Amino acid sequence: MNFQFTEEQIMIKETARRFAEEELAPTVAERDEKEEFPEEAVKKLGELGFMGMMVPTNYGGAGLDTISYVLAVEEIAKVDASTAVIMSVNNSLVCYELNEWGTEEQKQKYLVPLASGRMLGAFALSEPEAGSDASNQRTTAVLDGDSYVLNGTKNFTTNGLHADVVVVFASTDRSKGSHGISAFIVEKGTPGFSVAKKERKLGIRSSDTVSLSFEDCRVPVGNRLGEEGIGFKIAMKTLDGGRIGIAAQALGIAQASLEASVRYSKQRKAFGQYLSEFQAIQFKLADMVTNIEAARLLTLEAAAKKDAGERYTEIAAMAKLYASKVAVECALEAVQIYGGYGYIKEYPVERFLRDSKITEIYEGTSEIQRIVIARGLLKD
Repeated sequence: MNFQFTEEQIMIKETARRFAEEELAPTVAERDEKEEFPEEAVKKLGELGFMGMMVPTNYGGAGLDTISYVLAVEEIAKVDASTAVIMSVNNSLVCYELNEWGTEEQKQKYLVPLASGRMLGAFALSEPEAGSDASNQRTTAVLDGDSYVLNGTKNFTTNGLHADVVVVFASTDRSKGSHGISAFIVEKGTPGFSVAKKERKLGIRSSDTVSLSFEDCRVPVGNRLGEEGIGFKIAMKTLDGGRIGIAAQALGIAQASLEASVRYSKQRKAFGQYLSEFQAIQFKLADMVTNIEAARLLTLEAAAKKDAGERYTEIAAMAKLYASKVAVECALEAVQIYGGYGYIKEYPVERFLRDSKITEIYEGTSEIQRIVIARGLLKD
């Protein structure tokens, strides 16, 4: 296995790092406090090519590989996990679907502006009774002439408030279960489509998470993504790649926790010596960096398999499972190293802890990742 990054990959990583430090770092704490969406920063990410990184250049994207994407997401998340998930959803969950299953007309109309950052996308799969059990879709789509009529509710939709386009999953035939689910491209402003509620969250507060309502919402047949009945397949395949993005986000949070802990341990004194001189602190730092490196290798392996066209379902689940666990553990240790200061908002480690927990939940909980891994291990 080649562990060396290409010059292009290193350039992407450095560009993302500079952007995060210059554009995101100065306002990240204030935006977190105010739950303020980073609208201007997202536009600039689009201009840099970071909102459609893996989309071919002829459809407005940057035409880059998944490893470059992982490196960029980690650097953004190291400074601002909220912006990282906005970027991840647009890349992994929206642009990917349109690139893989969209018609040429859909690609020209939606993928090109989404990949170039002129539009923002969202992915609406979860429902009040369909979270981990994503096949239990209650939202319906009934064919009526040249349109489908959508009725139902979606929740926990990242980017939902600011999105121009939402990929919505709905049941077109409940008798067929998961084989009766279809996917639809729904534009903002479509009659019957509205944002029902913006959630107030523990972490990633600068990204919006909302419930969406569909009441006799008419969506043209031409906006169905893929064939009728393959929506569940589309969602599951899309989430495989999405988990690589969330693993990269978790890596960024973990790395930020480690770097903050190293800095603080070299500055803070107790009992007449720096914290970094205590073996107890050294052991914490050693465990943090070891676990981060292991998570990074898992994530890069998943990205490499995706780029090579190999099966990556299980390795992506492993990467997300482990990287999210490491993010939470590293953030907890950072708060512990900071002591009382780690518990107050003056220092960033309390935000790292709040931001880290969601990586164990969205795009498949850790329990779901274990199911995916075990099924792959035990299949004939």
